[in-house]
Amino acid sequence: MALGSISHIDRILATDAVSRRQHFLLRCLRENCSNISMESSYKTKCTIHSLSQSDISRIVRSIVPPLDPGRHKGQAGKIAVIGGCREYTGAPYFAAISALKIGADLSHVFCTTDAATVIKSYSPELIVHPVLEESYNLRSENKLPTSKRVLADVVKWMERFDCLIIGPGLGRDPFLLECVSEIIQHARKENIPLVIDGDGLFLVTNNLELVKGYHLTVLTPNVNEYKRLIQKVLECDVSDEDAPQQLQMLSKRLGGVTILQKGKNDLISDGETVEMVSIFGSPRRCGGQGDILSGSVALFSSWARSMKATRGAGFTENPMILGSIAGSALLRRAASLAFENKKRSTLTTDIIECLGRSLEDLCPTM
Repeated sequence: MALGSISHIDRILATDAVSRRQHFLLRCLRENCSNISMESSYKTKCTIHSLSQSDISRIVRSIVPPLDPGRHKGQAGKIAVIGGCREYTGAPYFAAISALKIGADLSHVFCTTDAATVIKSYSPELIVHPVLEESYNLRSENKLPTSKRVLADVVKWMERFDCLIIGPGLGRDPFLLECVSEIIQHARKENIPLVIDGDGLFLVTNNLELVKGYHLTVLTPNVNEYKRLIQKVLECDVSDEDAPQQLQMLSKRLGGVTILQKGKNDLISDGETVEMVSIFGSPRRCGGQGDILSGSVALFSSWARSMKATRGAGFTENPMILGSIAGSALLRRAASLAFENKKRSTLTTDIIECLGRSLEDLCPTM
């Protein structure tokens, strides 16, 4: 071969090198464009409505049903919690009992067999269904029939419920999460609202299609859960500076689900508007307050939906937004009252006992 001539192999290698370089440059260009698009989206106008106490009182009064002796059991709300395993029995109890304390007529808990007796012992007011299973109890060949049985046991009750709360005390057992995924999909088909918290957020963050585009969903992430959602959906870090815009974008990317971002100030968005609840509150951050919130949001959202159905075209506001605002404000008010009495020793059970008085402050019984 003459010196300086280029062999066939050399040409292939050169072509591959050029191709790799071109792919690298295109990838960098796409990433830069994506970042520019993200930054410009944050700079778009985002109106934040900071709700006053009078705003919140008006919202709560507009959706709380009257106490009418002509109504029958169940008309004021039937809520179900999907959660509770052998490690976590408090969370589903807190969510379910909070809904009752605010004014729901019936509150159910669907939990594992190991958790059922414990949860029943907390209160005779709850209807507890020991139907969920964890994989450590099952042989491989029993998983499919057990999964079908779990779904059937929940589905036969589902049409009775005004809202499902997914996640309090659920745990992260793979088999159990698969069963809950099926429950969520069935709830969507039946147009049953969902409030998703705790390990339910772990489940949907890893399978966004479970909730994407379902407008009757409220996600209630804490700081770490929100961080994981942002990284998964927007592929960036949480921005405190652009918090409202980022929340609005996150909701839009998820197809308009309502997100209640818990924090010093609670931010709520359905992709169209951003509401901020900053009144009341407590410096005491004992565990379980998020479970009270999920029970509160579930009941208020179901009341708002019922009110929308009654008023028809005259009711234009998103019931999931209204329910989130009311639930956030009520929890903050109750936590504030509990802290006045108990200070550092305030526990979640103390806050639950203040729910009734707090609701009375916001919406006096006529």
